[in-house]
Amino acid sequence: MTQSDHSERPFLGFGLGLRPDHYPTIVEQRPAVDWFEILSENYMIEGGKPLHFLDHIRRDYPLAMHGVSMSLGSTDPLNMSYLRDLRALIDRVQPVWVSDHLCWTGVDAHNLHDLLPLPYTEEAIEHVVERVCRVQDFLGRRILLENLSSYVTYTESAMSEWEFLSAIVERADCLILLDVNNIFVSAVNHAFDPLDYLRGVPAERVWQFHVAGHSRNASGRILVDTHDQPVCDEVWALYAEAVRQFGPVSAMIERDGNIPPFDELFAELQQARRIAEPILAEHAA
Repeated sequence: MTQSDHSERPFLGFGLGLRPDHYPTIVEQRPAVDWFEILSENYMIEGGKPLHFLDHIRRDYPLAMHGVSMSLGSTDPLNMSYLRDLRALIDRVQPVWVSDHLCWTGVDAHNLHDLLPLPYTEEAIEHVVERVCRVQDFLGRRILLENLSSYVTYTESAMSEWEFLSAIVERADCLILLDVNNIFVSAVNHAFDPLDYLRGVPAERVWQFHVAGHSRNASGRILVDTHDQPVCDEVWALYAEAVRQFGPVSAMIERDGNIPPFDELFAELQQARRIAEPILAEHAA
């Protein structure tokens, strides 16, 4: 893969997921975080404390919106009520971008409350591309698709996950939120080289990184994307490789369980900065 032109891709720096535990600290102390990512569904409401803090924080920081309910891979019709609420939140927040997952979350109107992988087939590519294009037309903007961590594979799959993702984003003209931890988790679970994944996606379409922690299941053989642990050394090493591969891409620490005090999470964010900045300086030289 040749070096790509990154000129149109905004670089926000180093951010955190906005979580209610940290609202007071962020509002009162205005910590030196470059940007925050919000979970869209937490703010698709009529009012209350979350929107109060969101309106306050968005005045001081750039925000990105990240969702879990678009269910782009499902065979159910797109949920237009959800998309209208999402568009209203976009109008309120004015985020730098909006993302969701390359997955399905339910069928026959039953939400399984999980991010489920797709078979890597041409038929699935065509199905998802058509739905992504409709969503982007409705929202009036390109969206970012995030790669999953996965624990099963389909016998029907005819290509690698990175080939599947790449085909979708190219045909739908959308972008990638590359979750480095998810690549590592899936690489261990399915025995592939995570560097093949990094080398296999179009660099110019990677606009954001997630970096997170994971756990092992009871047997110890399967990694589970729990987002409730600090980032491990192996994921930090893969993040460094991703920065070398893709250059200046906005990165954030994703933590959804076992939420630590803000200072602890901020220290982890500084680790991401310490890893990336020397590599980015080499890119710029």
